[in-house]
Amino acid sequence: MANILTPPPFKAFTLALIQLGKIGANKQENLHHARKMILQAARGEGSSKKPDIIVLPECFNSPYGHVHFPVYAEKIGYTPGSPYNVAKSTSESVKMLSAAAKEVKAWLIGGSIPERDVEDDDKVYNTCTVYNPEGDLVAMHRKVHLFDIDIPGKIKFKESETLTGGTTTNFFDTDFARIGLGICYDVRFPELAMIAARKGCHVLIYPGAFNMTTGPLHWELLQRSRAVDNQVFFSMCSPARDLSAGYHAWGHSMVVDPMAKVLKEAQDGEEIIYVDIDPKVFHEARAGIPVTLQRRFDVYADVSQQ
Repeated sequence: MANILTPPPFKAFTLALIQLGKIGANKQENLHHARKMILQAARGEGSSKKPDIIVLPECFNSPYGHVHFPVYAEKIGYTPGSPYNVAKSTSESVKMLSAAAKEVKAWLIGGSIPERDVEDDDKVYNTCTVYNPEGDLVAMHRKVHLFDIDIPGKIKFKESETLTGGTTTNFFDTDFARIGLGICYDVRFPELAMIAARKGCHVLIYPGAFNMTTGPLHWELLQRSRAVDNQVFFSMCSPARDLSAGYHAWGHSMVVDPMAKVLKEAQDGEEIIYVDIDPKVFHEARAGIPVTLQRRFDVYADVSQQ
């Protein structure tokens, strides 16, 4: 389990985002295609280096929609800080992701899947799982903020009809960085990113699936805001856009640096993008504009201490 007081030294690494396409009604085909793309990403084609972390998008094993979540939900039963027995897991997605991470010998952020609570069948979460290069499940994040919106004439969506919100903030440590987790709508709540940054996260990664209304408006804006507010690298990984699906994802997976510069951005189709993460930018941003040393917790509360 990560030591909150001592983040690992921040070292250079390569990040790969899989903007996954071909997500249909057949879960087995979705898992097979996701595995194929993980292996492709691991080869590093289009990058000067093999990626250290590979990321999948939100809801990669099922169609996106509140009516689908309970149907595709899997039981995971992970307890933070305790060893997880993948061999005994009933989750097909966890088994595939674990095996893929072990095969490619890279960290893997497994996008998100619908997860059914092992103790309460009525509770379904939108859940991100993380695997180390040995294939161990080492971290999990349940989407905290549910996507309940109604923009007249544009889009209406209510995840809370079938999902339950998570209740924890989460990060994990690698040998090169501390990485904070969130999922999609979580990005609109700056407190989650603030807490992660103040607990020593160098990079925040949120699988997400913005739509054709909110994507053009806020996808880039929110990522650049969270990055510059907290002087961290920020990244969101989207599914590819599929106009034949019930939900049309915006795409445009991207990585932003601590000065709010967009380092790389995908288009809207299936694509793998690679970014070399340079700690020098992180340290220079914090030295040149030292907001991390200038906060006035005598005037306002530190949300990370609540």
